[in-house]
Amino acid sequence: MSSEEVVTTSTYITAEGKKVRKVKKKKVTIEEGGVNGSRRESEVEIQELSTTMNDQPGGTQPQEQTKRELIFGEERTRGMDNKEYHVDHFNCWHCDESLASRRYVLREEHPYCTKCYELNFASTCENCKKIIGIDCQDLSFKDKHWHSECFTCFKCGISMVNQPFSSKGEALYCAPCYEEQFSARCDKCGKHFKSGMKKLEFKGKQWHDGCFTCDGCGCSLGSQSFVPKNENCNLCVPCYEKNYADKCTKCGLSISGSGVTYKNENWHRECFTCASCNVSLAGQRFTIKNEQCMCADCYAKQYARKCCMCTRPIISLSGAKFVTFEDRCWHPECFCCTGCKESLVGKGFITDGPDIFCAECAKAKMM
Repeated sequence: MSSEEVVTTSTYITAEGKKVRKVKKKKVTIEEGGVNGSRRESEVEIQELSTTMNDQPGGTQPQEQTKRELIFGEERTRGMDNKEYHVDHFNCWHCDESLASRRYVLREEHPYCTKCYELNFASTCENCKKIIGIDCQDLSFKDKHWHSECFTCFKCGISMVNQPFSSKGEALYCAPCYEEQFSARCDKCGKHFKSGMKKLEFKGKQWHDGCFTCDGCGCSLGSQSFVPKNENCNLCVPCYEKNYADKCTKCGLSISGSGVTYKNENWHRECFTCASCNVSLAGQRFTIKNEQCMCADCYAKQYARKCCMCTRPIISLSGAKFVTFEDRCWHPECFCCTGCKESLVGKGFITDGPDIFCAECAKAKMM
């Protein structure tokens, strides 16, 4: 008695658009018994594989595998996804051609032949506009792609692979070309600022650290205070004070900070003081007496006239009005009739010793 197995596979597409493969296993048994032994056949359908097909440019693509088949003997192959397939089932996910003994690319867990992968997924070179194949190096920058041999400087054409580069608009430049064409220049030496180089800026101008120096003594101004004399001249504080700063009228030293100017003369704020009490007059009311500055209080105590009525000083620093008669003075509000207390400003009056009277009160006093 002998037996043999025959495995057959058939594929068809249903009306619903499903691709179906049927694998049948036929077993034939022959029993010895003469020339024509008895023959017994049995046919078993192992499994049905069903996939749905979508129409796409370039072919159909299986979307979903609903069942898995049993794999016998040497019928299998292993993909890069570490899964096992029947040899006749290991096909391109796009064109459905067999990938057995062929190169392929795994994308999102699906295998593609190199032709389908390059047509559908490979990037296009920004320079030559050709597809960047799987055997080519794909260089990318800001969602753009290049062949390695096409990744060159827009100006000089030199390769920028593994080299520093910069972008300007849509163009890419090697570091030397970008610095030559676009980087800022030092306002003193005129040379470019290289990448990572320290740059000092002031009022729209810029310098290398070593170029920003005092125009008087040449010392570096990068880490110290300086005084801009004009647009083209910056001086350290000692040079400015020595050659250009105003001198204080009182102490004779240079005025480097804020000061006080009066009648074309300059003082430090702390030097501009009252000649009597020495209090600072900066921002305060003051007057001049005997060519000396005096605060209002000292002037009132020493030189101001006294009101004949209230005996308080009459201070006229702000042009205040007062009433005077012979050698006597009054505040306007104090110049009143001694009898009725009515104001006599702008009216006739009669004096009687230290007192003053309006005409009515004087007449009443005489009667």
